[in-house]
Amino acid sequence: MASQEELLSIRGTVEGVVFYNEENGYVVLDLDCNNTLVTAVGMLGDVREGEELTLYGDYINSPKYGRQFKAEVFERSLPTSKEAIRKYLGSGVIPGIGPAVAKRIVTAFGDDTLEILENDSVKLAAIKGITTERALSIGKEFNKITGLRKAMTYFSKFGIQPITIASVWKQYEGRTMQVIKENPYIMCENGIELPFRDADRVAEALGIPMDSEERILAGIIWCLRVNAANGHTCVREAALSDTVCYELDISEKSFWSALSIAEQRGEVVLDDKYDERFVFLSEYYQAECYIAQKLAEMIKRDDCGEKDYAEEIAGIEWTEGIEYEARQKEAINGCMNNHVFILTGGPGTGKTTTLNAVIALCKQRGQKIKLAAPTGRAAKRMADLTDTPAQTIHRLLEVDFAAHGGHCFKRGEENPLSCDVLVIDEMSMVDTLLMFSLLKAVRSRTRLILVGDSNQLPSVGAGNILRDLIASGRVPMVELKEIFRQAAESLIVTNAHRIVRGEMPVLNDRKSDFFFMPTASEEDTLKLVIELCKTRLPNSYGYSAIEDIQVLCPSKLGVVGTQSINQSLQLALNPPGKGKQELKYFNQLFRTGDKIMQTKNDYDVEWRRGTEKSHGIFNGDIGIVRSADKANDRLEIDFDGRTAIYDTDMLKRVEHAYAVTIHKSQGSEYPAVIIPLPNGMDRLTYRNLLYTAVTRAKNILIVIGTARKVQSMVENDRRMLRYSCLRPMLEDHFV
Repeated sequence: MASQEELLSIRGTVEGVVFYNEENGYVVLDLDCNNTLVTAVGMLGDVREGEELTLYGDYINSPKYGRQFKAEVFERSLPTSKEAIRKYLGSGVIPGIGPAVAKRIVTAFGDDTLEILENDSVKLAAIKGITTERALSIGKEFNKITGLRKAMTYFSKFGIQPITIASVWKQYEGRTMQVIKENPYIMCENGIELPFRDADRVAEALGIPMDSEERILAGIIWCLRVNAANGHTCVREAALSDTVCYELDISEKSFWSALSIAEQRGEVVLDDKYDERFVFLSEYYQAECYIAQKLAEMIKRDDCGEKDYAEEIAGIEWTEGIEYEARQKEAINGCMNNHVFILTGGPGTGKTTTLNAVIALCKQRGQKIKLAAPTGRAAKRMADLTDTPAQTIHRLLEVDFAAHGGHCFKRGEENPLSCDVLVIDEMSMVDTLLMFSLLKAVRSRTRLILVGDSNQLPSVGAGNILRDLIASGRVPMVELKEIFRQAAESLIVTNAHRIVRGEMPVLNDRKSDFFFMPTASEEDTLKLVIELCKTRLPNSYGYSAIEDIQVLCPSKLGVVGTQSINQSLQLALNPPGKGKQELKYFNQLFRTGDKIMQTKNDYDVEWRRGTEKSHGIFNGDIGIVRSADKANDRLEIDFDGRTAIYDTDMLKRVEHAYAVTIHKSQGSEYPAVIIPLPNGMDRLTYRNLLYTAVTRAKNILIVIGTARKVQSMVENDRRMLRYSCLRPMLEDHFV
């Protein structure tokens, strides 16, 4: 960020607030600068009419809104004229004071109004309709607001956004300025989560030494959080020492001293489940300990008996006209006889057929069964395949968003789930903290059936739950390995199994459902993707380019990343046309007919389907833009018959979905899948990424790129490694 001296500055009074985003403090406002109206934008927080602002930044030209002043740093002060004060108070800045009351207050006290609010608010009781109690309350609220705004103004010169200061204020209120000046690293805490480097910049400006205890403590937590974001619930102690000492430029002695303090405070936990010591953030240690203990408790329960369900299985075979193979029968018996059971296997091995038999047996016994999966699309697919209602795990646990922006669950140890059998599908996607929350809500006598494929991509969050449980050898399980005859005829299925084994897939069979199309460059790859989506697949197979074909990319970036391909496919498949409405939101242009994807769970979105009305659109849900209301900045989006209205504040949670990342495709299945492979990105392209992409295809799969790239992905199995102590913790309960 440029220094304040290098930036242009403008000063004026806020005439009106056009747009305000509560989540990040982004504001669009009209600023009256000596009778000239300037549109200004930036992270200014909850600015109100009548406030006086000094903005430092530069002018930009917006394609939609024209010339604007983009503020990088700001100073704000309370209004000074009677008219500005009246506007400010009448804007609703203080609860209970509207335009009429504001006018009476300013009429009574004139230019002294704000001083009275700050220092002698009891005088407001002289105004009709304001009691002494209310007058004191108004004064208290005013001081809270002015204190917060002073803090926002002061720290804006360090590039700290108002939303961050507001988060600190929620915890420390009037002490915010003092607390941050004493220890800027409190802004890195949970619930605030300013990046460490930003807090470090503030600390340096305030003259806090590099070897200060609080800096090193914050640096340790920061490194552990970075590792958690990379999938690790813990870090080797020696590796953590090397990283922190290098990143913070400190001595090992300083590191060990700070680590000991962090342990005493309960922020981290040190454990030696392996041959060397590991360091955890406390929440991950608590979660892994609980998961291991709860699962061991459930596994050791023996009240399910050891009944042989051969007769019942034969009855289902006769009714359904199918024949289970030996391992499927073993799995059915295992699910019915254990309190915790893992059903795993690759594509075409009959997991769903086996699960359907288990569901049928449970229903025959009048047992209450619930089905859930990590994402909305995975839950919908599960419901379709089992003909049994399924929901997301978050919905199952009755997510309850807290005021601080996080969330908690209504279901837990005090309010457990009421079911006899709980089936969780796509277990490879379940991370450690979600598994912890899930098990807290499961009664020990409930039978828990975990279904998944451990060779799929691991969870986005930290941990590798399914793989660790299988590796422990302590959880009863059956892995289905036999590929059924019909599935074996699919090269998609057989190549998926070859990839898992580290073998090169068959690329030269043009008569099956798996096609490899070599290209000389990424530009050629992009052209071929467009051609396949626009003409070749629709003409040859009758596929809908929007509804049936899905492009899956290893990355968002690059010529063959999702961002580039989405722009090209939008132009090719849904070009501008007469009668097509458009709405621009930052760098995204949404058009009637566009294919989009929800990128975060949003339980508050209201949708309608005929006369039915409910809430909730989930991460991975794909929809079609039905209309774009430019005048009111709104989209109407159809998610499989559920129609929802999205305003500008909600549009940040959707993106174009002609192409999506392979990670976003987990739990989904598409009639036709195209996988364009980049030439580089060797570190980001690996075996289970390719395997996951291949197994998303139902009928046709096309891989575009080079055979060398395919081979390098098959050979790269390093990404599967994640540090966790869940396996040894679980093993310890059976010693």
